[in-house]
Amino acid sequence: MAKINFTADRVANFQCDPGKQQSIFWDAKTPGLGLRVTAGGAKSYIFETRLNGKTLRITIGDVRTWTVAKAQAEATHHKAQTDKGSDPRELRAEQQAKAEATRAEAKRHDLTLGDVWPLYLAARKPRWGERHYQDHVNLAAEGGQPKKRGKGETVAGPLAPLMPLRLSELTPTRIAEWLEAEAAARPTNAAQSFRKLRALIRWADNMPAYHGIIPSQAYSASNVRDVLPANRTKDGDSLQREQLQDWFAAVRKIPNPTINYYLQGLLLTGARRDELAGLRWAEVDFQWRSLSIRDKVEGTRTIPLTPYFASLLVELKRINETPPNVRQVRKLDAAGKEWAPSPWVFSSSTAASGRLVEPRIAHTNALEAAGLPHVSLHGLRRSFGTLCEWVEVPSGVSAQIMGHKPSALAEKHYRRRPIDMLRKWHDQIEVWMLEQAGIEFKPAPAGLRVVAAS
Repeated sequence: MAKINFTADRVANFQCDPGKQQSIFWDAKTPGLGLRVTAGGAKSYIFETRLNGKTLRITIGDVRTWTVAKAQAEATHHKAQTDKGSDPRELRAEQQAKAEATRAEAKRHDLTLGDVWPLYLAARKPRWGERHYQDHVNLAAEGGQPKKRGKGETVAGPLAPLMPLRLSELTPTRIAEWLEAEAAARPTNAAQSFRKLRALIRWADNMPAYHGIIPSQAYSASNVRDVLPANRTKDGDSLQREQLQDWFAAVRKIPNPTINYYLQGLLLTGARRDELAGLRWAEVDFQWRSLSIRDKVEGTRTIPLTPYFASLLVELKRINETPPNVRQVRKLDAAGKEWAPSPWVFSSSTAASGRLVEPRIAHTNALEAAGLPHVSLHGLRRSFGTLCEWVEVPSGVSAQIMGHKPSALAEKHYRRRPIDMLRKWHDQIEVWMLEQAGIEFKPAPAGLRVVAAS
């Protein structure tokens, strides 16, 4: 087809040849510029040339958005590129990729701590206990919500002021200012919040989506360390040897066997409160006397199941597997439920999770009844570690039972104590505690059989 100089009027009058799906008209002024007209009347500018021995055709755009002059300029630009051996389509794709990368980088740097915090929690939740997860939620809460217990509204968590900040704004100076302000009002919570923020920063720096956004030394700069509250252990938050008799006597009078045995288990194992509360029957091995505990450091650790504590769990297992009475069955039927033994060792029929959640009130009441000073649930874990010294247990043994990270080089690289070695010492710890408490207990004389406590 003969070429013709494109003008606006001529472009408007071009028609598709009869009997064809499309016709192409070529501009005489601009090499490679064509106009494609379809049978339906659609018109668009195209560019066509030869590149590397092959025909190259590119659609420029619709005549309604491209003027003749702009289409000619675009075709000339494409011709210059192809004359250099470049494919305009590849160049355009590279430009689009760069533009998208620039937009993505800008969007990445607009992320706030509040955007990333829930993503971090979701990623780490499978490795945490429920209480540890909830601590993260509470420390970052905005506050201002009606209290679930009592009157008034909830107070914003220590991390709440940082949530609106972009990750790039978490500079050492900004973190130091926040930490100093929070430490003045609530030093313990401030220190705890800082440790959780530090963990998030480390996690984010290892994630490609967030790497390099948070300024370096955000948590390790000297001005941050200078205002970090000291991590002090609560004075007196531990049972003394002479208090064991009164403590055991009071706790063993708690009518709820689940809480009763759970509190004794905290002291006898040195486990963290959620580690023991989250114990399932599938993780209890009565034959070989061991417990597989979910560990926040190692993931899972196996510790001995001492004879007396085993007898308590045997009783709990009996209770758990006892079918409900007629009245309870009717109640379950009315609720559309079927009875089945709980998978949790320390189960709770009232808790949404199905396991023990809040044993502190019963423990506090027992301490008051015994006339003992307050000891927290974590204080029972601290008591285990302290009381082990009376039995002259190697520090590495008690640390391994409790799930502490090895502190010495030899412990870290050369000590791998098998469960039977831990059991030897753990049994001695339990026997000593029971002696101090005045509890008479005789385990099975042979083998690994478990008998109930008398």
